[in-house]
Amino acid sequence: MVSHPLSVNPLSASSSCSCSCSSVSAFAIVARVSSVSIPRRRPFTSLKLNGRRSESWGRGFVVKAKDMSIAEIRMGEEEGGDEEGEVPPLMVQSGSLSQPRRIALFVEPSPFAYVSGYKNRFQNFIKHLREMGDEVLVVTTHEGVPDEFYGAKLIGSRSFPFPWYQKVTLSLALSPRIISEVANFKPDIIHASSPGIMVFGALAIAKLLRVPIVMSYHTHVPVYIPRYTFSWLVKPMWLVIKFLHRAADLTLVPSTAIARDLQAYRVTAADKIRLWNKGVDSESFHPRFKSHEMRLRLSNGEPDRPLIVHVGRLGVEKSLEFLKMVMDRIPEARIAFIGDGPYREELEKMFSGMPAVFTGMLQGEELYQAYASGDIFVMPSESETLGLVVLEAMSSGLPVVAARAGGIPEVISPDQEGKTGYLFNPGDIEDCLSKLEPLLRDRELREMIGKAAREEMEKYDWRAATGKIRNEQYNAAIWFWRKKRAHLLSPIQWLAKWLFPSPQVNCR
Repeated sequence: MVSHPLSVNPLSASSSCSCSCSSVSAFAIVARVSSVSIPRRRPFTSLKLNGRRSESWGRGFVVKAKDMSIAEIRMGEEEGGDEEGEVPPLMVQSGSLSQPRRIALFVEPSPFAYVSGYKNRFQNFIKHLREMGDEVLVVTTHEGVPDEFYGAKLIGSRSFPFPWYQKVTLSLALSPRIISEVANFKPDIIHASSPGIMVFGALAIAKLLRVPIVMSYHTHVPVYIPRYTFSWLVKPMWLVIKFLHRAADLTLVPSTAIARDLQAYRVTAADKIRLWNKGVDSESFHPRFKSHEMRLRLSNGEPDRPLIVHVGRLGVEKSLEFLKMVMDRIPEARIAFIGDGPYREELEKMFSGMPAVFTGMLQGEELYQAYASGDIFVMPSESETLGLVVLEAMSSGLPVVAARAGGIPEVISPDQEGKTGYLFNPGDIEDCLSKLEPLLRDRELREMIGKAAREEMEKYDWRAATGKIRNEQYNAAIWFWRKKRAHLLSPIQWLAKWLFPSPQVNCR
């Protein structure tokens, strides 16, 4: 890691120069500021948006003025570094390993106690970082935290329940114990999940220890706020998100849809928003886990009726009441809800007397069996940052019918619609049924779509996604951090040169 000290050194009286030099006092003081050279490179993307010109460096996301879509951009080889040898960001490919690092992860809520979409993401991320040789320290909320995970050290920080959702615990993680543990670990980079409370502690520690910080955005809180609290809190929440991510050296997002939203609210610079590639554990979520016993359980003893499954947290923001309207129109089918959450009790009342089963939380092989033993997976949520459960259902060989919203269109892309799954317009019951009913009637169609979905998911691998973060995105964060430090130090460097000008040396 490059440091930038301001040092005052005596000039040596001896010289290896053979020429005769003017007399210079041996005790002359020279101020020397070490700095990182900032590359002088041409912008490789330049566009006008709303009358303003936008330029990006390295790889990142830019907004296409025509359709406001987010495109990933990359520097070509001809743009390759500057004259002074500075390595541009992201020139290490994910297939090759960069040097092992010491990575401190701040994750809230805990990926070991709280079951959510990002639990698998962070557990697989930690696992593959360790396999690639990195030292990993994980700071998270204190409940249910093991001592270690794949050799990574875990630290639980005292937490408190979120007032509007008691099962989510939060922590600032800024106690002397946490600061001491992280300082002793000597991280090369800090990576924090956002938004939340712990991300503030991670940011403070990163600034205190003077190390780069990456923030990954996982929960689209501004969308949830009107459903759980008060609509007037949405604008202050965006201000908080903007404060956090402008202070970060890089922002990771699970989908380009979220990148678009962050860009629209000018949360941070376009070239500092990067994609955390999707991944799925295709060995665990696999059609081979299909189980007659599990199907009996999910169908309440009626395995021959078409079985719709929904897996996920049962929250009001998931638009699950839409499934009640769907089931009213297809009385021949059954539905199974796998998961738990604050909306479960209300949903059970809503589906009272209907062919519905609520299993509660399932994990491990039971969860794999639940996916594989259904016929169709339906996802009505309009607030998914990516929709990992959709990936898991497709990997399990299920055809998916999902709302065309959030990050889901990046899982079932326009060219894959009707091949690996179906999308419907959010809240449009007729559009949903037009995609769902043919699957209910036609077993061969279900099997064909499910097989194509499985083959598509085999392309996505958590190890490759992790390699891209550690070998490319972390490198970019470190580069941006060094660049920022150099800019901050440049006034000090100028002042030092003005106060302590270099002595004139005349050689004959």
